[in-house]
Amino acid sequence: MSMVLLPTTVVGSYSVPEWLERLKTEYYQRRISAQHLAEIHEVAIKAAVKDQELAGIDIVSDGELRRDNDVDYFLARLPGVHIPQRAKTDYFDYYEAEVTRPLPELPDSAKTSPGLDLAADFRFTRQLTDRPVKFSFTGPFSLSRRIRDGAYEQPGDLVRALARRLNAAANTVVDGVPATWALHVCYGNRYARPSWEGHYDFLFPAVKAARVDQIVLEFARKGLDDLRLIRQHGWDRWLGFGVIDVKTPQVEPADLVASRIRRALEYVPADRLMINPDCGLRHLAPEVARQKLRAMVAGVATVRAELADQQPREGGLA
Repeated sequence: MSMVLLPTTVVGSYSVPEWLERLKTEYYQRRISAQHLAEIHEVAIKAAVKDQELAGIDIVSDGELRRDNDVDYFLARLPGVHIPQRAKTDYFDYYEAEVTRPLPELPDSAKTSPGLDLAADFRFTRQLTDRPVKFSFTGPFSLSRRIRDGAYEQPGDLVRALARRLNAAANTVVDGVPATWALHVCYGNRYARPSWEGHYDFLFPAVKAARVDQIVLEFARKGLDDLRLIRQHGWDRWLGFGVIDVKTPQVEPADLVASRIRRALEYVPADRLMINPDCGLRHLAPEVARQKLRAMVAGVATVRAELADQQPREGGLA
C-alpha cells in the first residue's frame, strides 16, 4: 500500500442530499423511470467524488449513492434471494427478503457472479478521478440478518453461501487492479443514531486470521481506550482509525483530530495508519459532511508536518 503518510479516506457512504432522497422515493412510488434514476445517481456520484477531492481526501469512494441502504442493493441482485414486494414507501426502507431453498452455487470454473454488476459501478467511479478509489460492500453476516431463512439448518450455512457469491463478485471488481482489503466493524448508523455501545475485545485474536490488509474501527465516538488492543494482540497490519463522529452534526476542530491521531501513533506506526471517519457519512447533511472532512484533512496535515519536523535533516546531525 504505497501512498502519502497518514492517508485520508472515507468508510464508504457519503451524505445523501435531500433532493436525492426525494427522487429515490419518487422512483419507488413509480413517478420516475429506472433510467431517469440511473442518470440522477451518476450526477450525485460525480458531485460526491468532487466533494471528497475538494476536501483533500486521498482515497475516495462513490459515496454508495446508488444504494438505498447497506443491504438491499446486494440482496436484490443475488440469485436465489426472493423479494416478494419491491415497492417501498420510502427509499431507505428495507426489503422483506427470504430464501426458501439453498442459493445456487457457482461452478468451479465461474469467475464472475451473474447479476451483481458491481464491476460496472467501480468502473464508473474509476473514470471520474485520478485518486485511488475505495469500493465497499456489506459483509455476508450483515446481509444474512435481513433474510428470512427457510432453506438452511444452521444460520452459518446461509452466511457462507452468501460469502461465496460475494467472493466471486469482489474478484470481478478488483480483477487487474492493485487492491487491498479492509474490514470495517460497524456499531450501527441508521439515521445517525447509535444502535449499541461496546468494545473491540470480541474481535481479537480471531481477526488476526482474517485475510485482510486493514481493519477499520470507530474511535471518535467510542473513545481511544481500545487502542490498547492493537498493541496487546500484536496487530501488525494497517489500522483505519476513526477520528470523526458521524452520529453528531457537531464539527470536530482540526486540533482535536490531530490529538486523536497523536494518541493512535503511540500504538500504530505512521506508515500503517489510515485516517477516516468512524463510519459512513450517509445521514449527515451535505455541508456538515464537507466540514467534517475538511477538519479531518486539516488535522492530518498538522500531524504530517510534525512528523516531517522530527525527521533528521539531510546532511545534518541525526
